[in-house]
Amino acid sequence: MTRIVLVRHGQTAWNREVRFRGQADVELDEFGLQQAQATGRYLAARWPVVAVYASPLRRATQTAEAIARAHGLTAHPLEGLLDINFGEWQGLSPDEVAQRYPALYRAWWEAPHTVRFPGGERLDDVRSRVVAALDDVIARHPEQAVALVSHTVANRVLLCAVLGWGNDRFWRLRQETCAVNVFDAEDDGTFTIVLLNDTCHLQGLSESERI
Repeated sequence: MTRIVLVRHGQTAWNREVRFRGQADVELDEFGLQQAQATGRYLAARWPVVAVYASPLRRATQTAEAIARAHGLTAHPLEGLLDINFGEWQGLSPDEVAQRYPALYRAWWEAPHTVRFPGGERLDDVRSRVVAALDDVIARHPEQAVALVSHTVANRVLLCAVLGWGNDRFWRLRQETCAVNVFDAEDDGTFTIVLLNDTCHLQGLSESERI
């Protein structure tokens, strides 16, 4: 059995401004750094790990570095944990997208599994690579606990895969900034869910934008 502690990165300016982030390399803001530090302390105390892997985008690596420091570890980049490529939507606000791509924007909310972003990816593309990354980590770390730090889209599709859901149920899962999810990869190839979208460790910090 391998225990996976799946974390979403901390808050960025584009979270506050409600912009499609995707593969834009946006840094954590000051509050996001506080969230990351609180998450590191929480995991070290409650869900300790022996290794930390992260999407190579800075908002994820900064979060992973805070988690790794709390464990006396070094964070390692893992390409498969990259956020979705939103293509032409990247950097735009929802209002801007709704004006420029009204039909596709409606589809994103109503049938997200059908959408390919102009110049970008589909949810199926992201799911293929995050599941491959998960399989690689499980193979490297039998009988150990490992942290993966990624993004809301990547986390949601990975959790859909773990739950045995299709990507049509994408919106059924929430992933707040620095949310913690825990699941066990059993030796028979099944998964046991332990925790979803936990943000109790952020209590006492200023309220974050929940997007």
